[in-house]
Amino acid sequence: MKGVINVLKPAGMTSHDVVNHLRRLLKIKKIGHSGTLDPAATGVLPVFIGKATKAIEFFMEDDKEYIAEMRLGVTTDTGDFQGNIIKIYKGHFNIEKIKFEEVLKEFTGEIMQIPPMYSAVHYKGKRLYELARQGITVERRPRKTDIYSIDLLEFDGESAIIKVACSKGTYIRTLCEDIGNKLGCGACLSDLIRTRSGSFKIEDSLTLEEIQQNLINNTFEKVLTPIDQCLQNIPMVILNREENNFFIKGKALYGDFDYLRPYLDRFIRVYNFKEFLGIAVVKEIKNQIVLQVFKSLKQD
Repeated sequence: MKGVINVLKPAGMTSHDVVNHLRRLLKIKKIGHSGTLDPAATGVLPVFIGKATKAIEFFMEDDKEYIAEMRLGVTTDTGDFQGNIIKIYKGHFNIEKIKFEEVLKEFTGEIMQIPPMYSAVHYKGKRLYELARQGITVERRPRKTDIYSIDLLEFDGESAIIKVACSKGTYIRTLCEDIGNKLGCGACLSDLIRTRSGSFKIEDSLTLEEIQQNLINNTFEKVLTPIDQCLQNIPMVILNREENNFFIKGKALYGDFDYLRPYLDRFIRVYNFKEFLGIAVVKEIKNQIVLQVFKSLKQD
């Protein structure tokens, strides 16, 4: 059993909780995910099953898309409604929609973010959230992130719903806080849904209950997407060899591969007839184009 499940993570579970739940359900140890979601957040969580876990690294840089609700006039120690309230804006603020939209434009493009203390970022061997729970605050370096677009979906002067397309590593909580600071009234995240992670979309996602029901009905193959179908952004090459034992990590495969020269130093999906073998890198050795086996994903 190997492949990827597009899980609709429920609120109240960590991403690790989802993985553990599926380990027990499927009775498989090798399970992992790409792109952590906060416990209170819902939405797309790609979960990799069996040998497909070896391909997680190809999905860690995926762009993301979110729908976020933010509350104006309130700040918390975590940046969302799960934390303790730090301040409630007591004065009367009247943020007009046009002003809000102007501020959103300032956060579109390449921006710098300071990771929140309640995050999984490492600091001297510990996670920031571990220090935050001890009441410790440390200095964090700003990180570069890309906000491709921010669309305003709803606005009533006190709260707003925005749709954000961004690069990996973007903290939506921090984005809401920074927008609130720019407006002068403060803000925090009140709800978050991840609608896309790379090619995985929320309309194709499945609840844990739906996954379990497919397992009971012996239709589990309907929820498990083959790993190569999730790597369509990587070019492919089809070989025609009698057996598959040649596809070993680190091994250079020789053949008539000069047509792959435009893909030099790039990853490529390798098939033998119709069977997906894994990922190789197009290399040049002594003026000859070869395939350097990078990751074997073939069926044992």
